[in-house]
Amino acid sequence: MSPFTLALLLVFIYIAGPTLVRPKQLKNYRKQPPGPSSLPIIGHLHLLGNLPHRVLKSLAKKYGPIMSLRFGRVPAIVVSSPEAAQLVLKTHDAVFANRPKLQATELMSYGSTGLATTEYGPYWRNIRKFCISELLSPSKIQSYAPLRKHELGLLVESIKRAATAHDVVDLSLLTSDFMESITFKMILGRSKDDRFDMQRLIEQFMRD
Repeated sequence: MSPFTLALLLVFIYIAGPTLVRPKQLKNYRKQPPGPSSLPIIGHLHLLGNLPHRVLKSLAKKYGPIMSLRFGRVPAIVVSSPEAAQLVLKTHDAVFANRPKLQATELMSYGSTGLATTEYGPYWRNIRKFCISELLSPSKIQSYAPLRKHELGLLVESIKRAATAHDVVDLSLLTSDFMESITFKMILGRSKDDRFDMQRLIEQFMRD
């Protein structure tokens, strides 16, 4: 297929796409919240640019606090007002609780069994209950207050030394090391171990 023929085909799909959908699918298509017109294959990815948060803000002003977008072949509903967010996250949270199944989460979280990746159901409710009662309870968090205070003091002292020496400070790196050190001591009960580079693993996971 020549590039010219392919371009004509994409334009045809873009213009006549909704009319090519079967009646049942067309009915569901019309139920979607308002949103800008999408391109074939890429959807609305071309609209995001380098500052997607600003683009989403301007689109919300035009199409409302609940709008539909499509990132490639993946449809998405964008919520951008406190009232709509409360409906999604609190009033009807069970309806929106499922997570998409991705190959990355299957590989990185033991078959999508983590709290943030597993499907909504009895298993998710059990591990959520366990996390709240055993890991994130007020008493548990308060018990680590001296540790956080100590690590924060070390961070401030390192910044003061750098300022005295007129050295350049990479706040992103210092903050990452600060959070990593607290995480190691809270979860593993020990200082950072060079055999487990958590920061590198997180960066690799987000990149992949």
